[in-house]
Amino acid sequence: MKGKLRYILIAIAVIVVILIALPFLISVNQFRPTIEEKLSTALGRQVQVGNLSLSILSGSLGADDLSIADDPAFGKSAFLTAKSLKVGVELMPLIFSRALHVTGVTIDKPEVTLIKNPAGRWNFSSLASGSSSKSAAPASSSSSAPSDLVIGKIEMKNGSLILGSTNSPKRATYDDLNFEATNVSLATSFPLKLSAKLPGGGELKLDGTVGPLDANDAALSPVEAKLNIADFDLAKSGFVDPASGLGGVVELNSTLSSKNGQANVQGTVKISKLQVVKGGSPSATPVDVDFATAYDMPKSTGVLSSGTVKIGKATSHISGTYDLKGEAAILNMKIYGQEMPVSDLEAVLPALGVVLPKGASLQSGTLSTNLAVNGPGNKLVTTGNINLQNAKLAGFDLGSKLAALSAFSSVGKSADTSIQKLTSDVRVAPEGIQTTNMDLVMPAIGEMTGGGTVGADSSLNFKMRASVNGVGGLLGGTSGGKTTIPFAIQGTTSDPKFIPDVAGMAGALGSQLGSSLQGGQGTQGVASTLGGLLGKKKKPNQ
Repeated sequence: MKGKLRYILIAIAVIVVILIALPFLISVNQFRPTIEEKLSTALGRQVQVGNLSLSILSGSLGADDLSIADDPAFGKSAFLTAKSLKVGVELMPLIFSRALHVTGVTIDKPEVTLIKNPAGRWNFSSLASGSSSKSAAPASSSSSAPSDLVIGKIEMKNGSLILGSTNSPKRATYDDLNFEATNVSLATSFPLKLSAKLPGGGELKLDGTVGPLDANDAALSPVEAKLNIADFDLAKSGFVDPASGLGGVVELNSTLSSKNGQANVQGTVKISKLQVVKGGSPSATPVDVDFATAYDMPKSTGVLSSGTVKIGKATSHISGTYDLKGEAAILNMKIYGQEMPVSDLEAVLPALGVVLPKGASLQSGTLSTNLAVNGPGNKLVTTGNINLQNAKLAGFDLGSKLAALSAFSSVGKSADTSIQKLTSDVRVAPEGIQTTNMDLVMPAIGEMTGGGTVGADSSLNFKMRASVNGVGGLLGGTSGGKTTIPFAIQGTTSDPKFIPDVAGMAGALGSQLGSSLQGGQGTQGVASTLGGLLGKKKKPNQ
């Protein structure tokens, strides 16, 4: 028994010695040209690896460096670089017949650069197409054809992805890049997983299948996958001009299906803390979008066939086209909403730079919109019309704000302001909101028309005309009459100032009164009287 044990121990010792000695007995650098040749042939790019080492225990070859050349049409910089590479191999063929059978490839801390030109072609489009094979090492007669190459597993760990275009110096960097593909073949589809941290925060995940690889353009290879994005901060991403004021945190859950360069994506987007204009404040309520879009990859253009935008119970619909060829996306969209509850929309008003007066709230009413959204994504301009019906602005007494007009009318006071209707043409841009053809009807007060602007800092500059109910004792009219009084709205949306236009009042009333005031002085006399009534000081010579 002891003799048998001794032989077993000797055998184990011999095996250990062999395992220790094999890396020194096999000159693994002799396989470097073969590895470079096979990879260069498969990728259609010049591939270079550094000094090789062999690990018998893990069954792998290690390389100090890795470099994959870029498509010559995009420059001479490397498409991929890495400090280390590990290639899994089958040991028995390697030891006994010096044949190299690759089982897996692991690339540690790679840096990958993806660039798109104005024609919509990417620098990785020519991978495996042979378009750059002239610069690659020629394959020997014993080399496997690219279509026969199968690698059990390819991994990239802790890398970075640099994304950009040839017509802009801007680059976006995605850190913590991790990629895994199994049973990789150029001729069949294979599963893959990819994850990365987004610029400015957040995470991207893709899980699905790709292939077989398109022989002419790898970017057009069929893909079936789930794409998820979490906590993507628009303002910090670098994709949005900070001066535009556009911001928000995006979550995307979608499915992606592409074939022959046509990609179809559908899913949901949730935007929290949305901000539309500079000077606006993040929305307190998230905006949810259900969407379906078709994207033409060679043309870098797409069609949003359906989109449903939800803010609480308020629902609108969006559709149109987009163009991604340039530095910023160009949008051409239509937004249509019918009878949306304004109490739900109130939470997003700060995102547009509109803050209701302190203590005020929209408690009833509906809003209908018909809007067009056009321009680059970082400088969007929205135009169209809005229609507000039967709304109540609780906690705000517009009658008291118009107190200066009460000398000429029967404007009453109330704790709330009821709005029968408000219609207007609007233009929303990074610099603020412009309204024209505004028509506001309030049963307790009358009708107001005009227009003006809401600045990105919430400042107001409106010129209005009020056709108020009743005519005050100054004019000797009856309580059932109406008179038109011009005025301005200034201040801010949270603290509006209603300022009578004294000269305008004089012109309007003077035509009615002639010379009945100030001893026949007509309009000038009316202006003087109005100035005194509204607390405006007269000049010394008057």
